[in-house]
Amino acid sequence: MPIFVVQKHAATHLHYDFRLEMNGVLKSWAIPKEPSTEPDVKRLAIQVEDHDLSYASFEGQIEEGQYGAGKVETWDNGTYDLEARKDNKLVFALYGKKLKGRYTLLKFDKAGPNNWLLFKTTANRCLSL
Repeated sequence: MPIFVVQKHAATHLHYDFRLEMNGVLKSWAIPKEPSTEPDVKRLAIQVEDHDLSYASFEGQIEEGQYGAGKVETWDNGTYDLEARKDNKLVFALYGKKLKGRYTLLKFDKAGPNNWLLFKTTANRCLSL
């Protein structure tokens, strides 16, 4: 099973890096607020560059002057099942300590080319692609 990780990143602004293992890399999104465990609470997720798989276990301080300077700690991690995938939508089940159940990442083009929404979904609604 592929892995996911959410890293709490105290950089210039506190945010959460949400990462899904796909095609040998960690597809990554920066989320300005803590990911929600409640259904239909949407969080902005800004897609950023892919990261190497080894980054999934990184915790520590990124030195001042480096890109992303600040403290990084694991907020949640686990495995996931990808249930559906289109260019503008991913539906997956997360098996983490905090994030459990079905989630959707939906591309939000009106807000910019890299902007997505992350939210927990119910089984009946998430599969309607």
